[in-house]
Amino acid sequence: MIVADAIWYGGAIRTMDPHRPYATAIAVAGTQIVAVGNDTDVLNVSGPKTKKINLDGKQIIPGLVESHTHALWGACRDLFDVHVGYQASFDELMLATVQRVSRSHPNDVVSGGPWRPDMRQHMGSNPRDVLDQISTDIAIVLTDVTQHIFWCNSYALERAGIGEDASDVEGGIIERDPGTGKPNGVLVESACSPVRKLISRTPRQLCEATRYFVDYLNRLGFTSFKEPMAMEEELKAYRDADQRGELTLNAAAHIVRQSPLVMDFVSYETMEHWRKKYASQNLRTDFAKLFLDGVAPGFTASFLEPYLASSGYDTSNHRPDDTLLIAPDTLAETFVELDSRGFTVKVHSVGDNATRHVLDAIEAARITNGNSGLRHEVAHASFIDRADLPRFAKLNAVAEVSPKLWFPNPATAGQLEVLGKERVERCHPIRDYLNAGMEVTYASDWPAAAPDPNPWIGLAGMLSRSDPTGRYPGTLGADQAINLDEALPLFTTNGARSLRMEEKTGSLSIGKQADFLVLDRPLETLTTKEIAAIEPRQTIWNGQVVHER
Repeated sequence: MIVADAIWYGGAIRTMDPHRPYATAIAVAGTQIVAVGNDTDVLNVSGPKTKKINLDGKQIIPGLVESHTHALWGACRDLFDVHVGYQASFDELMLATVQRVSRSHPNDVVSGGPWRPDMRQHMGSNPRDVLDQISTDIAIVLTDVTQHIFWCNSYALERAGIGEDASDVEGGIIERDPGTGKPNGVLVESACSPVRKLISRTPRQLCEATRYFVDYLNRLGFTSFKEPMAMEEELKAYRDADQRGELTLNAAAHIVRQSPLVMDFVSYETMEHWRKKYASQNLRTDFAKLFLDGVAPGFTASFLEPYLASSGYDTSNHRPDDTLLIAPDTLAETFVELDSRGFTVKVHSVGDNATRHVLDAIEAARITNGNSGLRHEVAHASFIDRADLPRFAKLNAVAEVSPKLWFPNPATAGQLEVLGKERVERCHPIRDYLNAGMEVTYASDWPAAAPDPNPWIGLAGMLSRSDPTGRYPGTLGADQAINLDEALPLFTTNGARSLRMEEKTGSLSIGKQADFLVLDRPLETLTTKEIAAIEPRQTIWNGQVVHER
């Protein structure tokens, strides 16, 4: 007879297992769930040393899955960069930058932000001049809220090799002073790559950042996450943390094949080498990442319809494919190859034209390779033409809703300026996605356009289509609100499937890994504002209590 190490009883348990959706008690032995059911039956697997926890009506749900967070990057931002928050004023950003520069050394790079589109009025026609007034001998690099647009001083441009006669960059934009034609300090997408290389982290910093984000995610209730953009530095940091016993999360890393930050495609041979070298017990590496377009505020997201003329966009020359970072034929060939090699592919795709091409590429892989069983992912999936919705289910593709743009947020003003209210109201129509039979997962994309990776704010906003914190008024796509029963799979079972771990986690049933949360009150009894304010009482991962409030 199996004897439990610990039993939680007297609670309201949502298992997310369709065969037994509700229970009152759960028992764990080692790393596994050994019993789920009513109090009497589950307490029968106790012994003299079993720890018994009376939930007294509290709720247990499966551990949450974060399907897209740049965890290491976000931790480094919080620990080492200038970070003034998404509501800070321009003057507050400048003051924080001045203060950091005053504590820096000549070889340092002062990086941080964020700055918003509304701050462009303070940056003038030659924005690098504003930062040059702070320093001309320390490199300054400030990112916008999307993390796709850099604002640099002259010294940062010089160190990155972007001279006054710099040529345009394929897949990117070097903004220029209208009078002189020289780079004005603002770089978009691939043009950021040389500057990104200036920002490096020491092994000590990466170790500190790893400990920071693991603790942060565990406190929020995550037991699993996916790193969406891993090069060797990230892979090594995650692998090393796992080998130290500090990665108390189920993790997966999408190895970069191509990115605006990497000028050349990473070879398949290198990807295979990294996949084998850095896989470890709790780090899965059978995943790949591509970028097909950019972001709307930079005019780099690929839309079927043009951006608004009032935003300064030349509508007469609108050619949707011009902003694609990979030619459609090359994208299809890449998908066929990655699928045949067993990589689950995640593609950054914001605009509806980009997503149509991603679906075409998945279809090419299905035709060439047959059904591999791999569920390839459209990352962000912000805008999808209605004609393409049924294709997701047909192709067994996943729509990852990310970042938290289904309610008013720091990026909304920039979206409205270039897309207009009617189109922004159609951002992340999650109700339509579910009605079309699409599989959808939750992600924050922290720290890109998301101030934090808090899933409870994301869940509450998904239920109300409004900002549950009250910082940003109004709603976005109010008719696209979904209910709690519809939303929870995005954070649990669907997320586990995206990790290729559905047999081990995502729901609570006998034999699965013991990954779950204890909440003070059942979710069904809470208002959306109360859901947004949730702080888990306990997070249990792999049978261990990794967070306790």
